[in-house]
Amino acid sequence: MTTPVDGKVIIVTGASRGIGRGVARHLAASGVRLAVTGRKPERLEAVADELRELGCDPLARAVDVADRDGMFSLVEDTVGQFGRVDGLVANAQTFRPVMALEDVTVADMDLLFGTGPKGTLWAMQAVLPHMRAQEWGRIVTMGSTVGLTGAPGYGPYAASKEAIRSLTRTAAREWGPYGVTVNCICAVSIAHRLPPAGDSRRAAAFDAVFKDQPIARDGDPEADIAPVMTFLLSDACRYVTGQTIMVDGGAFMRP
Repeated sequence: MTTPVDGKVIIVTGASRGIGRGVARHLAASGVRLAVTGRKPERLEAVADELRELGCDPLARAVDVADRDGMFSLVEDTVGQFGRVDGLVANAQTFRPVMALEDVTVADMDLLFGTGPKGTLWAMQAVLPHMRAQEWGRIVTMGSTVGLTGAPGYGPYAASKEAIRSLTRTAAREWGPYGVTVNCICAVSIAHRLPPAGDSRRAAAFDAVFKDQPIARDGDPEADIAPVMTFLLSDACRYVTGQTIMVDGGAFMRP
């Protein structure tokens, strides 16, 4: 039995670690033809080797999502190798340390918005012409529960994630007539960002993530988040667009 995404061509940004890596592995095992990105070539190549072991021969490119020309080049390379592009997982974004709102700098905001909403938009713009031409496409962006809960210490990151959700809704409205659905996932999966020893403030912030969470554990990228992502990338998602899907163990319901 084939899966709903078998044979699709999907780009996953930020695939070298965390959620992106888990999603790429799940999609590879589901028969997807993949293009994957990451900023560090050595880490990206390690993931590419993992995908090959799962039977997928990916196109792997070291690309900074904040580089608009680089993202357009990646999409053209993807179409050149696979003949089409069906889906985009706009996952990549640089993270900054936990900080009080009063301490946020221009550099912090520029980095988070450059790699977050701007990088997501560049990737979305790059795939649109190909999806519009084939009258079918699936785009999944990445928000964050902290954008909805206003978690202390995450001000600039949360703001950038809320901007991504806004872009998602606008794209869903504008591109729905072309057969392109655009949805956002807010996930909790933080094991790859565990704080270093001695960082008590950040450790407290991470501990608070699971406090009063109904499913009080970290989300597994491959087993918990990727299956939901796969639905949003499939034919089954033909009537779901502009939505934010909370894949967060119920963290959004925290009092």
